[in-house]
Amino acid sequence: MLFRLSALAIALMTTVGLNGCNNDSNNSTSVVLNPLVPAAPLEVNIVHINDSHSHLDEEKSTLNLETAAGKREKIDVTMGGFARVAAYIKQVAATEKNLIKIHAGDAITGDLYYTLKEGEAEAALMNTVCFDTLTLGNHEFDNQDAGLKKFIDFLQSTGNCPTKTQVVSANTVFGTSSPLYQSPLVKPYTIIEKEGQKIGIIGITVAGKTKTSSRPNSDTTFSDELTTAQKMIDTLRSQGINKIILQTHVGYDVDKNLASQLSGVDVIVGGDSHTLIGDSKLKDMGLTPQGDYPTIIKNKDGQNTCVVTAWQYAYEVGQLKVNFDKDGNVTQCGGRANVLIGDTFKRNDTKAAPLTETEIAAIKQDITNSNALRMIQPDATATDVLRPYQVAKNLLGQQKVAEAANNLCLRRVPGKTDTSRSSLGDVCNQDAFVNQHGGDVQQLVAEAFLQQGKKYFGADLSIQNGGGVRVDIPKGNVTVNTVYTVLPFKNTLVQLNMTGQEVKNALEDGLDGVISNKNSGGYPYTGGLRWDVDMTQVKGQRLSNLQLRDANGQYQPLDMSRTYKVVTINFLADGGDFYSTLKTINGARRIEVGLDYAEAFLKYIDNLPAQNGVKMLTRVNSNDYSTQNFRE
Repeated sequence: MLFRLSALAIALMTTVGLNGCNNDSNNSTSVVLNPLVPAAPLEVNIVHINDSHSHLDEEKSTLNLETAAGKREKIDVTMGGFARVAAYIKQVAATEKNLIKIHAGDAITGDLYYTLKEGEAEAALMNTVCFDTLTLGNHEFDNQDAGLKKFIDFLQSTGNCPTKTQVVSANTVFGTSSPLYQSPLVKPYTIIEKEGQKIGIIGITVAGKTKTSSRPNSDTTFSDELTTAQKMIDTLRSQGINKIILQTHVGYDVDKNLASQLSGVDVIVGGDSHTLIGDSKLKDMGLTPQGDYPTIIKNKDGQNTCVVTAWQYAYEVGQLKVNFDKDGNVTQCGGRANVLIGDTFKRNDTKAAPLTETEIAAIKQDITNSNALRMIQPDATATDVLRPYQVAKNLLGQQKVAEAANNLCLRRVPGKTDTSRSSLGDVCNQDAFVNQHGGDVQQLVAEAFLQQGKKYFGADLSIQNGGGVRVDIPKGNVTVNTVYTVLPFKNTLVQLNMTGQEVKNALEDGLDGVISNKNSGGYPYTGGLRWDVDMTQVKGQRLSNLQLRDANGQYQPLDMSRTYKVVTINFLADGGDFYSTLKTINGARRIEVGLDYAEAFLKYIDNLPAQNGVKMLTRVNSNDYSTQNFRE
């Protein structure tokens, strides 16, 4: 009887393997179930990251840590770095059985490493971990299907992993124009065996955002996430596989909704929303976890589904232990979000006294008590793999990308009340044009963001705060490092769908922050929208004559009832610099584009026409400055 069941399973798998996928390019590997392995409980350990976005280096961060009992201070630490990810996963592999290593998408774009080699450095570092699976994120499509194929080829050709990372996405349907059409490099699911038992891992890519806010080939499409996930779960269960991991790039909130609506799902390992979940003690340390790790959701069958995600930028490794009973039901899941940091600490206040040994000991104890922060040294092998790419990245930073035809002045607020920001002195601080219209650099950045937003999703206008742009660009050479000095923060682009009235309200928020909260950094700059400002008026009446630039370069009145596609940075979209209206634009009306804002400016420069082989940066046309007239 056992052998009859095995033959039936093989027949089912042959049929499903050929016909159960959404196109021929996604054929999954046929698997023969071993009829001699009896049903038994199983423990599986999952380590996972997501949204690493080419952030391979460790980065500086500031945490609120205890330097004495009951006393927290802002302490500078080093955080993340892919070599730390490799080191921590190796530690887990040495102590936990039945390990599955997952990357839940957006491995590329967001740092100069991607600009440098278009995925080679990222693949090389991923292969120091040897991930079992990678979900396709929306940013895997930023350089069209050919760019994705190039990255996957790097994953296949670099490193010394015993088995290559399997890329999974069940709802991606590659068109005939795609180099991945009818290719086995991307499959809807893969099946991993632990202790003779089969575990199905299904990939799901965020559909709408990838199609409309990234750059897949025009005939590459993305089917509905929920419908496709259930179809693939049913396919695996028809093969007798009763342990199902959904590996998604759709966002934490969507993951929770999927968990409640799906039948047969046990674990969801997600990405896309850059959500930190974890121990509530992280709030004391200046971080903002949005839920428990893991988050337990009842699926459609009433069974527990374990939902996890791992923040962003290789800062964290999620670690999940799942126990299944003999029937494949989850009996228990637990784990922790491991935020990886170094073991050097400095007060953020450079004028304060250095930390004492007693204070450092208190900090380390606080870290131990956190159940989330992990001090770990970078892996030596991964560090060696990264080093030549670091050298090349540093050289790229020195590369000239453009030439400034004239001084491009920094100014947060027009007028004469904010004239001490420019490092170029009176040449900018007393410039009549800058006094009237505001910063040249800020306006140029806003225009750059609009142009990138147009490419990604057909943006109508951009919003950028004056304080998010940090330095002038003096006349002369502009390097990659110049751009990253102008835009030094970890901001990314966001799409907001807003009415004209909401746009006006948001801009009024920024102006009110300048006046009521003495926050000059919130003064608004936009690409594609212009206005007159009267700072003597009350909030809501300071902006007038709002006009939007149309496709022909002509300006028309902003329609207060029409919905516009707005590109801004996540800092403002989260309500930073008192932009409270922007914070209310959420749910389906907010889409994380995810492109690093400095990278967006570099892309803008790269698309400028060359004059005698040189890209020239100049002031935008005076008619396109957002502030046309200013009164204070």
